[in-house]
Amino acid sequence: MKRYLLKLSGEALSGDKKTGFDEDTVREVASQIRTITEDGVQLGIVIGGGNFWRGRTSEGMDRNKADQIGMLATVMNCIYVADICRMLGLKTEIFTPFACGGFTTLYSRDRVEESFENGKILFFAGGTGHPYFSTDTATVLRAIEIGADAILVAKAIDGIYDSDPKLNPNAVKYDQISIQEVVDKRLQAMDLTASIMCLDNKMPMLVFGLKGENSIVKTVRGEFSGTRVTI
Repeated sequence: MKRYLLKLSGEALSGDKKTGFDEDTVREVASQIRTITEDGVQLGIVIGGGNFWRGRTSEGMDRNKADQIGMLATVMNCIYVADICRMLGLKTEIFTPFACGGFTTLYSRDRVEESFENGKILFFAGGTGHPYFSTDTATVLRAIEIGADAILVAKAIDGIYDSDPKLNPNAVKYDQISIQEVVDKRLQAMDLTASIMCLDNKMPMLVFGLKGENSIVKTVRGEFSGTRVTI
């Protein structure tokens, strides 16, 4: 049995639309989730909120309030993706670090283990529940708490580069790099806080592009073409 924490980019789920949801993309992701769980993998999922809202780029607004809106964006994303998964016959449960009416379950480590034992796909929405912490940080925090074997980071780009490939056409992609190098070079695998948490807790990452054919399934099965971040 393997246990992974999958981080999905909100922007990647919006496809070419850049905002909202692209249903075909989400259905493809859900289909891959079903495939790897049929292989016996236990899966927790964190989804960014960038397809709806980015608190850090909301100029002229109180940062606390901007980040709260971002937390709610991740809840919307998890509700949507979880429902698509249920349509494919999967059992799901959404956890948040704050009460969210009847939409989600309040996060509890014991409840998480019980849900994994019942064969559910778990969604961790709402970030850490506090402003100033990104969903990257929430991803690493939950991965450590649930004892994940590794973090799978599905991004809009296909790995980690020495510079931004959108701005530099000559950017070089890393096939493998240590988390220490990621921190030292301030590379954008995740934000710096999250990367340092991975370093301190020896949490490996596999960073890859979501758009690749069966990219999640291939990564779990070892047919990996992204960047392996070692400990």
